[in-house]
Amino acid sequence: MIGIIKYQAGNLASVSNALDRLGADYFISDDPNELEKADGIIFPGVGHAASAMDDLRSRDLDVWLKNTNKPVLGICLGMQLLYESSEEGNCTTLGLIPGHLKKFDASQAKVPHMGWNQFNTVKDHHLIKGINNLQFLYYVHGYYAPNNDHTLASCKYINDFAAVVAKDNFMGVQFHPEKSGQVGSHLLQNFLDLVNGNTNGSPQS
Repeated sequence: MIGIIKYQAGNLASVSNALDRLGADYFISDDPNELEKADGIIFPGVGHAASAMDDLRSRDLDVWLKNTNKPVLGICLGMQLLYESSEEGNCTTLGLIPGHLKKFDASQAKVPHMGWNQFNTVKDHHLIKGINNLQFLYYVHGYYAPNNDHTLASCKYINDFAAVVAKDNFMGVQFHPEKSGQVGSHLLQNFLDLVNGNTNGSPQS
């Protein structure tokens, strides 16, 4: 059973629809006690980092996320909030993955980065198993996570940035798999397999 975190920055409808297409069991909740009953967590996100963190704190979801050992998949802003801080609102975020979010330089190209782009795999991980650099995923973001030791896949727009990241039980994708057609469904199925233990010993970071 997947728990989808409900908060003001969550993109709940499209994530729910994507899980429906995969036949996955899930529920949506902003209650840490309810989320504790899930086997894995999807942490969606769109909008502003500082206001999203304020909302998480108001529901004690920040504390719960910092302490859970369940598999967690952050999507877009949900991924960004896993890091230590963001230039968006100059806010402190969850601190689960080392790194600081930066704003794209709008003098170099149009910001936000919006549309279809690819990624290059940096490390093997079951989350991105079966996805290659010829396939396109849908991105919408004005801030980015610089690549570091926890980057699984890197994308290029103005700067190189982390497209997929993992540390311990926390995983994140900068793109929107729920809006990325068949390849996005493939990634979500990979996450479901991780949650259910159907990974055949694939490596994790």
